[in-house]
Amino acid sequence: MVTRPMSQPCGRRTVTDGVELDSTIIWSVYLVRCADNSLYTGIATDVARRFAEHQAQGPKTARYLRGRAPLTLVFQCPAGDRSAALKLEYRIKQLPRADKLRLVAGDRQLLLSPPE
Repeated sequence: MVTRPMSQPCGRRTVTDGVELDSTIIWSVYLVRCADNSLYTGIATDVARRFAEHQAQGPKTARYLRGRAPLTLVFQCPAGDRSAALKLEYRIKQLPRADKLRLVAGDRQLLLSPPE
């Protein structure tokens, strides 16, 4: 096993505190519709895995989603790195419900318009 000093570049990966972080991971933003017809917005690197965690209603389920099953994944969009995903998530969360529903219906122009 090769050991490297902490926080030293290792190809495309960076070693930080003994954990390798892949800088090529694509983050996505997703929306989930709950049984009460409310919408939940989140980010993940693997939306299918994260949605399965939400549906399992176990310890890794977002608190907002507990007890609101059945859940439906209604939207997902790749956002780039984690920072970009967090910014896009924030923008989506600031949208009025009507605009979120337009986004779910396929109107991606809402994502292209500059933030207000």
